[in-house]
Amino acid sequence: MLQRIQTIYLLLSAGISAGLTFALHLWVTKDGVQVFAKDDMLYLGMFLGSATLSIISIFMYKNRKSQFMLGRLNIILNFILLGFFVYQLQNLPGETAVSENGIGMILPLVSIVLLALANKAIKKDEDLVKSVDRLR
Repeated sequence: MLQRIQTIYLLLSAGISAGLTFALHLWVTKDGVQVFAKDDMLYLGMFLGSATLSIISIFMYKNRKSQFMLGRLNIILNFILLGFFVYQLQNLPGETAVSENGIGMILPLVSIVLLALANKAIKKDEDLVKSVDRLR
């Protein structure tokens, strides 16, 4: 059923991963140039992969175990993306090309929180179905 709360969480996560990456910059260089995710194919691919996993997970509502597993995989993908951002920030010593961080770097964190909430709701549904099966 698509009218469950985890659908809202997954849609928000997909919207953040796919839509806001084009609107919010990741960082600003010393020259004042704003760098977006679309400028680097690695970041763009990971953001769009996360959005794709969220959309696929929405339509796997009949198989809650697979839906839960895709949510976990999506969380891992967002942690890897967050790791790339931390590496980007920590690897460049001294006077770097990155002078100001953008709000786009926290998008994976927001997505991770939404995916964790979706997985919690999926787990709750699975436990409810198991408890009803025990009563039969």
